Amino acid sequence: MGKTVSIQKGVLYLVATPIGNLDDLSLRAKAVLESVDRIAVEDTRHSRPLLQRYGVRTPLVALHEHNERQVLEELVDRLSEGEAVALISDAGTPLISDPGFPLVRRCREAGIPVSPVPGPCAAIAALSASGLPTDRFLFEGFPARTGEARRKQFEALRDETGTLVFYEASHRVAGSLSDMAAVFGVDRGAVVARELTKLHETILSGTLGALVSTLEGDPDQRRGEFVIVVGGAPAGEGTIDPEAERVLRVLVAELPLKQAAALAARITGEKKNRLYGLALSWKAG
Repeated sequence: MGKTVSIQKGVLYLVATPIGNLDDLSLRAKAVLESVDRIAVEDTRHSRPLLQRYGVRTPLVALHEHNERQVLEELVDRLSEGEAVALISDAGTPLISDPGFPLVRRCREAGIPVSPVPGPCAAIAALSASGLPTDRFLFEGFPARTGEARRKQFEALRDETGTLVFYEASHRVAGSLSDMAAVFGVDRGAVVARELTKLHETILSGTLGALVSTLEGDPDQRRGEFVIVVGGAPAGEGTIDPEAERVLRVLVAELPLKQAAALAARITGEKKNRLYGLALSWKAG
């Protein structure tokens, strides 16, 4: 197929590429990649096979977190001189948990047009298939790497009523899910989307507690790339009453967590699953 779009000179094109299935590259994306003067890629080794599959021979320049500051000015200069440049990430829509933001911001500051060429995005793909509310959501990217920092991040989101969307790596997915169950509560609804658009795509739904058990019992479900979608807190639920928290702390010191949460709920009127989730987060921390 020949070039089918008109490329403007001096424009930075943000081109979405497949997140797994290579057939998901759009016709417009291919035409743009063929027509620009050069393509900025996160990893040339990763992007070259995709471009070769579609016969795209445009020169490449590496742009990643380790060289972004240096390459940024070179690209801005080329754009200012009239070159058309496309930016792609390893997969999906550029800048979504990927390098590129400093370049886009610098182009905006310099008055260089930035044009999106939309397409695949793992976060949106998972959200659309999750069965959880999509009218309001919060994309959080990758959670913190360490348990303590991760739990603090989740605690700040515990009362967020919008659907939460996270990316996660295979070697941390089990730990993140366990921390989510501890902080958000084992009964909070969630979806784990794995290897989206690829051969072994799996989309598991259930409560956080059930999903933790599923991944613990099946090593295959801990392989690949993940999007975790978590239902928001019930509207109006708010924070746990300080008196209920005080009672729970006293009981947790003397009783098993479930028994302490059930008794604290009877005493204070607070919901048992919220108190149990809070007690789990104390234990995990």
